[in-house]
Amino acid sequence: MPRSLPGPDLDRYEWKQLTDETETGYRVAYSVAMLGWDLDAGTCDFLLHFDDQGGHCPRHRHVATTTSLVLAGEHRVTDLLPDGSRRERIKPVGTYGLSTGDAHPHLERGGEAGAVVFFGNHTRNGILYELIDADLKVIAEVSIAQIVELWG
Repeated sequence: MPRSLPGPDLDRYEWKQLTDETETGYRVAYSVAMLGWDLDAGTCDFLLHFDDQGGHCPRHRHVATTTSLVLAGEHRVTDLLPDGSRRERIKPVGTYGLSTGDAHPHLERGGEAGAVVFFGNHTRNGILYELIDADLKVIAEVSIAQIVELWG
């Protein structure tokens, strides 16, 4: 077995940069590369790239079954707990995760060198995530259909 494998060739994917200037509590800036989806089967796979400048994706909670695999860098997840406290989880390259839905909303970003993370999403009702406001209230649901439409 090889001791070292090359990292993913990120240039082979089409990336879309997403930002949100209305969020003032943290910097929303990340890139998405869609790998594939099947609306009828309720599946959607993509890569997220977090820069090394502290860019996050929006505050959210996974409601679908989600697999993740850290392909490059370090994936940092900050759980937002009901009592107002936070718990940080640091996931190095190679960390695999499987969740049937998150108990707590969270923030995600890269480490000092950024991160690239694979996400595989599986849902029966089409909903993948709930977007959460600063008071931890649900403000929107995000579906596979919406992500595909955004991708265009």
